Amino acid sequence: MKLPRPLQKLIDSFEQLPGIGPKTASRLAFYLLHVPQSYLDDFARNLKELKTNTVRCSICFNVAESDPCPVCNDQNRNKTLLCVVEAPLDVLALEKTGQFKGLYHVLHGAISPLNNIGPEELYIAQLLERVKEGDFKEIMIATNPNMEGEATAMYISNKISKLKTQISKLKSLKVTRIGLGLPTGADLEYADEVTLTRAIEGRREY
Repeated sequence: MKLPRPLQKLIDSFEQLPGIGPKTASRLAFYLLHVPQSYLDDFARNLKELKTNTVRCSICFNVAESDPCPVCNDQNRNKTLLCVVEAPLDVLALEKTGQFKGLYHVLHGAISPLNNIGPEELYIAQLLERVKEGDFKEIMIATNPNMEGEATAMYISNKISKLKTQISKLKSLKVTRIGLGLPTGADLEYADEVTLTRAIEGRREY
């Protein structure tokens, strides 16, 4: 027996999401089939507004409702400290700790040759421009402590090292790597606030 086309199309859409298999997609679709229409209307509206009512900050590339984003616009942030992360969810995780008061730069991914993701697919060139133009004293690299994250951190560190030899004002710039507290292979967005606080406090020079 074939499923009704609207139901099958919804299942197919769910299956395209990361981490959603056929069984989970089917369960989600059948769940939505039984909720009130008002819930579905709200769900559809929220889904539509996800793209229409959000922007990517032109400075740090975080997802926000305004450009520049609230963090880049905040005059009370430490403008000499820049934290480099892979994803917007990492910014959210670090902000929850209340320990980091600097600025952010979101790469939107990590270098992964197996997935055909090179430096050109990430916001690394824009990061290097910010380093050249800004007055940063420290660049804290907070990519995930896995193979892709470490490769990305090393690539960025090497690029900044080259800049330091070319631009005199960057000679004292410190590049650090997020430190103690994060186990190898863990993702930043899933770490608890205490672990992330220790990672920030335990960062080491890279």
